[in-house]
Amino acid sequence: MNGPAERPAGPSVTGSPDAARRAYRPRVLVLRALGLGDLLAGVPALRALRRAFPGHETVLAAPAGLAPLVERTGAVDTLLPAAAPGRAVPEELDWSGPPPDIAVDLHGNGPESMRPLEKLGPGRLLAFAAPDGPPWYAQEHERDRWCRFLRCYGIPADPADLRLPPPDPAVEPSPAPGAVLLHPGAGSPSRCWPVERYAAVARELCRAGHRVAVTGGPDERELTARLAELAGLPPGGVHRPASLDGLAALVADASAVVSGDTGIAHLAVALGIPSVTLFGPVAPRLWGPPRTERHRALWYPGPPGDPHARRPDPLLLRIRPEEVLAALSRLPEVRTV
Repeated sequence: MNGPAERPAGPSVTGSPDAARRAYRPRVLVLRALGLGDLLAGVPALRALRRAFPGHETVLAAPAGLAPLVERTGAVDTLLPAAAPGRAVPEELDWSGPPPDIAVDLHGNGPESMRPLEKLGPGRLLAFAAPDGPPWYAQEHERDRWCRFLRCYGIPADPADLRLPPPDPAVEPSPAPGAVLLHPGAGSPSRCWPVERYAAVARELCRAGHRVAVTGGPDERELTARLAELAGLPPGGVHRPASLDGLAALVADASAVVSGDTGIAHLAVALGIPSVTLFGPVAPRLWGPPRTERHRALWYPGPPGDPHARRPDPLLLRIRPEEVLAALSRLPEVRTV
């Protein structure tokens, strides 16, 4: 994997780009108002745009909460807060001043995601839905898709250019160094492996001498507490970081990460931490990790399911705890204590 591009001081978070720079610096506006995993899958494309337009100010329209990791991409000058419920497209972007010189739709493939950019009257618009846009292939990996999209516009892009620098442990230390992290949550129930099976994995790891920690978001308190209880983990075994900086620190100093198809799996890949990712409704060929010895994707082939369904996907339920443990045993550098 290629390393990250050299980082500037970091993006400012603002409602509009810095007025002091408008007079002499052209701007590229990129729309990707999606979640953590989407941001990380889009890093190769963002870096390709940075290289293609080195004299431009790169403005990324994305959720404000992603700012810590947006900075670590080294590809963005300004974060323009933008979000809509679910995976919807923001109807308006809080943009002022002259139109962007170049606007890039990295959000979707239809007129809906192109529309808020069109409203700004950019000098040039790159989009799947544009008249000169390339064809959209549904069965294409997310990283590959956006790199191919840019290459069709003459912009070289490498889908392997996705690594992020880790947090400075002196600034943001991990509360569970060397632990195998279990992350039972996901954006929807269809991608959540049963908590009882995570607990079975945790118990076996503890017996083998591994340090085990459970992590989850602020709204997953009951789920993470339940896993810790079932696994018999000691007090302090659950960590719910309040920020992405905290989550990145936790992941960066882990031995391995076990999770469903959700943002933390992409974060493990971006930070180079060994991982086992459990797939169900969506195949790993569309959202999975690179095929290297550091990452294992578990999946039973079958008809695609609904990634937003209210019950665990049947294909996900076919994965057994012993398969997860076997996958972990094949990962490099999984430490014991």
